[in-house]
Amino acid sequence: MAAYLIRRLWQTIPTLAGVVLLVFFLFKYFGGDPAEILGGLNASPEQIDAIRQQLGLNEPVWQQLWIFVQRIVTFDWGQSWATNEPVSSLFASRLPATLTVMVPILLLDVLLAIPFALGVAYVRGSLTDRTIMAVTTIALSISFLVYVIVGQYFFAFRLGWFPVQGWSDSLWTNLTVYTPLPVLLAVMVGLAPQTRLYRTFFLDEIGQDYVRTARAKGLTETRILLKHVLRNAMIPILTNLSVALPGIFVGSFLIEVFFSIPGLGREVLLAVNRSDYPVIQAVTIYIAVITMAINVMTDVLYKMVDPRVVLK
Repeated sequence: MAAYLIRRLWQTIPTLAGVVLLVFFLFKYFGGDPAEILGGLNASPEQIDAIRQQLGLNEPVWQQLWIFVQRIVTFDWGQSWATNEPVSSLFASRLPATLTVMVPILLLDVLLAIPFALGVAYVRGSLTDRTIMAVTTIALSISFLVYVIVGQYFFAFRLGWFPVQGWSDSLWTNLTVYTPLPVLLAVMVGLAPQTRLYRTFFLDEIGQDYVRTARAKGLTETRILLKHVLRNAMIPILTNLSVALPGIFVGSFLIEVFFSIPGLGREVLLAVNRSDYPVIQAVTIYIAVITMAINVMTDVLYKMVDPRVVLK
């Protein structure tokens, strides 16, 4: 296992290097002149040249790339161009709010979608199965923005169960007061596609020969589903989760904007509007790193859920 992890981590280096080069050259040649953005419309040529000198933009390209790599390794991206706040401090102060929203969404998505899909697979072909599939198809056709508008109007304004906006320094207050509504809406959006997909995984396994053999041995349908089908279907489920995790992280950005949550996502969108390059570059690189780390962890989980998997 240790040797496999070392090899997998070593294999991520070329991918990460490609991401770093892509981000560097995209921002350098297609993102506009940082000195002109910082200087503003009224800056004189002398002021713009001084800014370029300060940022090291007059240095050779390879030296600018080396500075960029040093920032990644040292987590020192300098200061935000918009707020003049250190980017590292910005990450540290905004990330907890993002995790407070994202972690419950991820956990509820998994804890609800898997047993729900397993239950639908159990009653496959019945009226209940067809009804649930029709409802999930309709749910998939509705934009997330509609869920937000209707959810805020119904649960917040009409019923008064949740506040529409707000945040505090208390984790417990945030979890019990401010995050339930956005988490509820995000889970409602994610539950429909996950249920349909996981149901397909379970139905594929139910049609395998080992299931017919288990039935011939007299095992109950419930035992077959929980002990055999669920375990064998975990491989594609884990694959889907590894792909969806970065999407959940990015999707929480929209939630933070709609509900005015002071998280990293809202800060990133503000940085895009302000052309705040240090913040955008840092988020882009670190999301790539997180995605690669998730892929490595998923490979390890394959072995844990299915001993037949051989890590080479």
